[in-house]
Amino acid sequence: MHVRNSAGRGTHIDVVYRVLVVIVLAWAALHIAPVSAVPAYARQTQQPCTSCHVGGFGPQLTPYGRQFKLSGYTLRLDDSAHLPLSAMMVESYTHTRQAQSEIPAKHFHRNDNVELRQASVFLAGRLGEHLGVFAQATYSQNGGLLGWDNAEVRYSRVFNGTKHGGVWGLTVNNNPGVTDVFNTAPAWQYPYIAPDLAPGAPAAPLLFGGLAGQVIGASAYVQVDGNWYAEAGAYRSLSPSFLRKVNAGYDGRVSGAAPYMRVNRTWNVSGGNLEVGGFVLEARRGLVEPDLNDHPVPVPGPNDRFRDVGVDASYQHFGAGTHTFTVNALLVTERQRLDATYAADGAENRDNSLQAMNVNGSYWYRNTWGATLGAFAYNGSADTVLYGQTGSPDTQGGTVELNWSPAHGAATMGAEDGRRAHVRLGAQYTFYTRFAGATHDVDGEGRPARANDTMFVYVWIAM
Repeated sequence: MHVRNSAGRGTHIDVVYRVLVVIVLAWAALHIAPVSAVPAYARQTQQPCTSCHVGGFGPQLTPYGRQFKLSGYTLRLDDSAHLPLSAMMVESYTHTRQAQSEIPAKHFHRNDNVELRQASVFLAGRLGEHLGVFAQATYSQNGGLLGWDNAEVRYSRVFNGTKHGGVWGLTVNNNPGVTDVFNTAPAWQYPYIAPDLAPGAPAAPLLFGGLAGQVIGASAYVQVDGNWYAEAGAYRSLSPSFLRKVNAGYDGRVSGAAPYMRVNRTWNVSGGNLEVGGFVLEARRGLVEPDLNDHPVPVPGPNDRFRDVGVDASYQHFGAGTHTFTVNALLVTERQRLDATYAADGAENRDNSLQAMNVNGSYWYRNTWGATLGAFAYNGSADTVLYGQTGSPDTQGGTVELNWSPAHGAATMGAEDGRRAHVRLGAQYTFYTRFAGATHDVDGEGRPARANDTMFVYVWIAM
């Protein structure tokens, strides 16, 4: 393994080689004939990717895409028999403004890393007249493991009354919020692809992936007149032995069931739609410690308690299809009662809080050229034991991203087209105005917050 020097520069040949790898992959991707994001759905519906996705690529959903998901992924115009499988890969290059103090992961460097960010296989489509599935297995070069990712099975039915109609359904899934159809939910919020070899906020509310892949839950949902939506369910921990088999994390056993609720209201406005809603998640979770095989196992004793309450809003404008604008906003407040962590001397305070804010706006020209501006803030109560030198999780900044999806799916998909691949190229720059509570000397070594600014370039291929 090549270890960079204290300046974090490494050899020029090493850096140039890694950049060339990304360029070659991009060139190769552009010579693959175009189709749609999650092509199994495209083959099933015979629709272009722009029918379901803003910018011709996931995960941002259009109104049609939202209804397809709420209807249990069951809409079918293609009667031919085929296995509903798709795949995708993301190859990336990550550069931080200053080399990191330590290597971000085994077999990588302090800076200028080329990585297979993820390679995924999807089982995605109709299983029956009222039953559908979205299930993802993902491999990442960081860690070198193939494990399960977001997964859900949906059962849905349409209802019609004398005054109102809509759709209702049941879902079984492994991540609170993965059921959502708006890109305000933490499970689907911007950035849709992000670096995992660069520093990030030291803490976030539990709703931001804290239970993802570690639980199993069921919820019931209903959408009335295409406007009102409500969902309620609960989640329980999966066993540590099962989670090891699927290469998922395990951060502690959820005591009892963790309830999750979601409500929102959607309005059709000129050329688009407006949505306002909210989330609630409550959970009690214990601590873990490694066993003799270094596997995390639950520790008997008290639990930490978390209550996440969030509000969200989103706006989409499609017009005639040439210019598309989207805006997404989310604010979540978490109240923590850290009985377990405090008793184990892992926190200075029994009671803490976190707040997370994410706002972003995107513009797409003909679903081909895209630009996104985003702002984020993760703030919380001071705790020197939890957060180290600065004693604060406060991290704020913004993101600028440019995208090119050369095949925007203007034509209706055919069965033959559905076997080809679709590509998106992205260049994303994240900057920090505050990091872990500080603007200067973030880690005691004189590193300012802006030292963590990150350039992330990626090639995203779906097939």
